This record gives sequence, C-alpha cells and structure tokens, in this order.
Amino acid sequence: MAAQKIRWGILSTANIGMQKVTPAIMASPSSEVVAIASRDAAKARAAADTLGIAKSYGTYEELFADPDIDAVYNPLPNHLHVPMTLAAARAGKHVLCEKPIALSSGEAEQLRDIPDNIVFMEAFMVRFHPQWHRIREIIRSGELGEIRSINAVFTYHNVDPGNVRNQADIGGGGIMDIGCYPITAARYFFEGEPERVVSLVERDPVFGTDRLASVLADFGGGRQLSFTCSTQATPHQRVQIFGTKAKAELVIPFNAPPDERSAITIDIGAPFDGSLARREILPACDQYTEQAEAFAQAVLGGTPLPYGVEDAIKSMRVLDAIFESENSGGWASVTR
Repeated sequence: MAAQKIRWGILSTANIGMQKVTPAIMASPSSEVVAIASRDAAKARAAADTLGIAKSYGTYEELFADPDIDAVYNPLPNHLHVPMTLAAARAGKHVLCEKPIALSSGEAEQLRDIPDNIVFMEAFMVRFHPQWHRIREIIRSGELGEIRSINAVFTYHNVDPGNVRNQADIGGGGIMDIGCYPITAARYFFEGEPERVVSLVERDPVFGTDRLASVLADFGGGRQLSFTCSTQATPHQRVQIFGTKAKAELVIPFNAPPDERSAITIDIGAPFDGSLARREILPACDQYTEQAEAFAQAVLGGTPLPYGVEDAIKSMRVLDAIFESENSGGWASVTR
C-alpha cells in the first residue's frame, strides 16, 4: 500500500522557498508539492518548471481555490503572513507559515480565527533538528545542572535596498528576521516564557531598519537570555547554554547544513580553553524536511504538533516588548 501524502501549494517564488524549503518539502516521505503561485504568472510557471511542479498560478487566490491542495507553505514578506494565512485557512488549507508570524502580537491574535480543523504552525525549522532535541535531552538529564544563562549570536551582512529585510514598512530588520531565533532557542531550552526584556538597538539611517540589537531577557528564577543580532556584521551564529555544572554549545544552531553532520559540545570548564570538552556529532539532517514531515503527519492524523497559534502569539509578544524597550529606554514587560 502506498504511503499517504499531503499535497502542498507554495505561495510565491521567494528565495527561501525555491532554494531551501520547497525542495525539502518535496523530500518529505509524506509530502507532494503540486502547485506554486506568484503574482507574476510567468515567474510562477518558470519556478514550477525549475522545480518540477505540475501546476502554476498567477494569483494566490487561484491556488487557494484548487481542490487538489491540502496544505500551503507561506514564505511571503512579513506583512502578508497573517492575511494570506487566514485566506488559505478559510479556503480549507492547512498552513505552514514563515517566521515571524506577524508584524505585532495584536495582528498575530487574528490567527485565532483559524478553524479548529486546520493545522497551523509557524516555521521555526530549528525545533525539528536532532541537535536541538539532543541538547534539550541533555538539559533534562541534569548533566548541565541548573540552567542559568543562554547566550546567542546571529549575524549576517546585507545592505541591498531592494531586499525585504531592509524595508522597514513591511517588517524588515534584524530583530524580526533573525532575532526571533535566539528567542525561540531560549523558549525551547528554558521551556518557559520571558517576563521582561531590555534592548539596545541601532538603526540604519537610510533603511530605518534595526541593523544591530543586543537584548537581555529575564525568564524568572534567575534565568537569563542575552543575544546580539545584526544585518550588517560578519556572518556568525552560535548558542551557548550555561548551567551550574557544565556548558552546552550548538556550533551551527540555526542554519545547520542539510548535507553535513552537526556538532554540539559539553564542557565542564576545565581547562578554560575547552580542549577537553566532549564533542557529539549528529548525522546530516535537513531540518526543513523534518519540519515538513512532522507537519504532514499532523495533517494525516498522526502525531499532533506541539506548536500552533498560541505559541506563535507568545513569540510575537517577546518581539513587541523588545521594540517597546527600544522606544522607552528601559525594561518592558512581556504580555502574558
């Protein structure tokens, strides 16, 4: 008997979809990509031909109306995440939507209108990578002791004025684009929510977007997250988790290469140079495929997803507080 598959439609010909996510969805055993849409019909057809997708549409509405599509992947610019997700859900499609889910938590709360029979998830693919699972397993085992602090860095360099990341009016900037990843890491590894945040933000004088931000988040109980993100710095990423007994580190926490093994380290701090740290190597894994497979299984009635609308709203509330702190110059409470 052939394995059950869900049929996907892809919104837009955005780079992340074309280069990473769509091919990864196609590699999911329980997924089949059957259509792609763009506001430019010629671009949609060209993208479909490139990826070997049967159908293409010149409007998103045509894709939503296709009865042969079960689920939609939404990698549109940030300001279109909520309206297009709602439109797809109202058409009876399950939705995997790129992060950040909205421009504000208030907008994200509109997603509570998604029908109960629709599977929805914000696409933080990192939560499906085995290295994240292994680190949380180590934390839960008590090997690190009590977790006190998580420190993260995520940076890249992009000064293209035409890039959506550098367009403030549609949700560009480093905090929205990559600052959400350290927040997700802390929420995942602390298994909790921050109570308050304080931020130091520097903005590009031309773009108006945040190009450098440092954030401190208080998770209560003596637990802290500190992170720096930048859109105009040397590319780098790292997550370090400090416990009372040992430190864990994800070497490539966010963009782990799909065709290379991943490394994590556990270090008791003696010697200081880390030369005796334990290094664990995990098999190569495409986290986008793992995400697609988990989503497909949830749609097919298998394992329910641990992340849905409320999780996405909580993430946006942290981002809201970061911008509130930027404006006030002090601590900002995270709305509960």
